[in-house]
Amino acid sequence: MWDMRATTRCRAAVVSMPEASTPARQIAADGIPAVDVVDLTKDYRRPRVSLTTPGPVVHALRGVSLQVAQGQRFGIVGESGCGKSTLLRILAGLEQPSSGRVAVMGQAVTGRTERSLRFLRENLQLVFQDPMSSLDPRMRVRDIVAEPLVGLRLGGDHAARVAELLSAVGLDPDVADRYPHQFSGGQRQRISIARALAPSPGILLADEPVSALDVSVRAQVLNVLSDLVDTYALTLVLVSHDLGVVRHVCGRVAVMKGGQIVETGPTAQVYDAPTHPYTQALVAAVPTIGKALSGERAADLAAGVRRARDAAAGQA
Repeated sequence: MWDMRATTRCRAAVVSMPEASTPARQIAADGIPAVDVVDLTKDYRRPRVSLTTPGPVVHALRGVSLQVAQGQRFGIVGESGCGKSTLLRILAGLEQPSSGRVAVMGQAVTGRTERSLRFLRENLQLVFQDPMSSLDPRMRVRDIVAEPLVGLRLGGDHAARVAELLSAVGLDPDVADRYPHQFSGGQRQRISIARALAPSPGILLADEPVSALDVSVRAQVLNVLSDLVDTYALTLVLVSHDLGVVRHVCGRVAVMKGGQIVETGPTAQVYDAPTHPYTQALVAAVPTIGKALSGERAADLAAGVRRARDAAAGQA
């Protein structure tokens, strides 16, 4: 079902009303990270439980710091509720943090008005988790893909750009006159990726880009995403709860738990030799053929995860 709120958030990420037309893509000076996050926190207050008692505070992010180099493929992995999607929304300028600093291509993102974030809308785009709820069902594909170009008032032949991007994501340009409901889930996510690439960004944020898709098409979409990152020389920040997805696409990974980054490093190193008990729990929870052949059951995996989590809690 189409989610109006999700589509509104999506439009905020891809469209900004500018004051003047400027070149779309900026390149930061050498040595300046594409994304720089320093001591980021984000608190939410839940609804009050009574007239005299304020609602409890939820600490979604607790002092998160990270850097993503230009051209890097950076993965953020963790269980649901660990704060990874909140972090991504703050990077995209869709939310403001409670404290801390975020800079993109050397320019501050935090504490700025929406109108002053034009540089961010041109240089950073977001691919959402559920393509069906983030695509307006009343719009044709050509209008969906061209929406950032129109919203940012970027010149050029929009029809040619739409055809180029549809071909780049593996769709026939002739489908531009169709509506989102006429496509499969994997095809809709390809359309979402094409829309994100329309204004030629330098940074692509992907929030669980394949978790809503059938297993049979996940690898196809990940391969398309990986190829496009190489073709357009993008910096990729990918959020997922699946270590396998991050390992397939990203060269570096940060593991989040309870709003904090508990481990970071090269993906192969974190996957093959995790040092934090929570990371060990995530790796242990990945089902493999070897585990199945050895007779290990899902209950055994769950028990191992609980033991690792208890050990991690004891260290905290």
